[in-house]
This record gives sequence, structure tokens and C-alpha cells, in this order.
Amino acid sequence: MKTQELRLAGSGGQGVILASVILADAAVIAGKNAAQSQSYGPEARGGSCKAECIISEESIGFTKVQNPTFLMALTQKSLDQYTVGLPKECIVLADSSLTLPESIRENTVHTLPILKTAKETVGKAFTANIVAVGAINKLLSLVSDENLSEAVMLHIPRGTEEINLKALDAGKALV
Repeated sequence: MKTQELRLAGSGGQGVILASVILADAAVIAGKNAAQSQSYGPEARGGSCKAECIISEESIGFTKVQNPTFLMALTQKSLDQYTVGLPKECIVLADSSLTLPESIRENTVHTLPILKTAKETVGKAFTANIVAVGAINKLLSLVSDENLSEAVMLHIPRGTEEINLKALDAGKALV
């Protein structure tokens, strides 16, 4: 596995930061190296939010994403903002409700109904980040399903195990 530089973007409250933490923890559980960081506006809920995660089997020298190999966007603003200057080899995952900018026509692009799946299939809009985690791992083959499930279980509130595992499976099924 080459080094993966993941950038996840959306708005505050969508769980983008938690999604990147889960992916990083799943990598560590799998015996890989991982670095995770995030940034968000002062508005927190509803404002722009970006989280990054580097996963590698080798040592990670610099912990910020410089050349993203993967971008996920859950809002139009984040898709428009983070696709500018994106490397052609970067895989893009956008929620299917978004309009794709011309700038990414040479990239490999996947549009999946992440937000709709969380709301309608899982039954809880707040599970969109876990739906996304399942889809991302299925697209990129970062870790085993078992490692991913273990990482999810480390970060969810007690009593929500069943709904979050349902969301994880729904995300995998989208790919």
C-alpha cells in the first residue's frame, strides 16, 4: 500500500472530524502508521470543516496532507474549495446531491448518496459520517472490515452500536 493522503470536508456537525479519526485509528489497529489533523471555522456547527488523515506502512515525516490522494466532500462549498488545484491522480468522493466542478473532470470521481443513505436507509442523518467511513474504506481498501468496525466502536456513544454498524454496512454497500 502506498501512502494515502485523505482530505475529508464538509460542514461542522456532519462528523467529518470523527470520520478521519476513525480512519486513522483503524489504520493503527491494522498495524499501519497514521497521522490525523483537522481545522474548522469559529462557527463550528454549520461552518466549514476539514479533516485530514495520512495512512502509510512507512514512517510519516510530515503530518499535513500535501498531495491528497483522496478527497471526500459533503457540501458544495467544500467541494468547490478543495478541488482547486487537486492532483489528477486524486480520487474524489462527493455526495450525489452536489454539482461537480469542471476542474475535476480528469480525476476519478465517485458520487454516492451518503447524506440520503444516512437519513433514509439508516434512519438517522447524524450517521452520515459512519456511512462515509464505510464507503471510503470500501473504495480505498485501507484496512479490514474488522479493523474498521473496531475503530468505529471506540468512538461511538454506548447504546448506538447497532445503528452505527448499520450505517457502516450501508456505506460499504454504496460502493
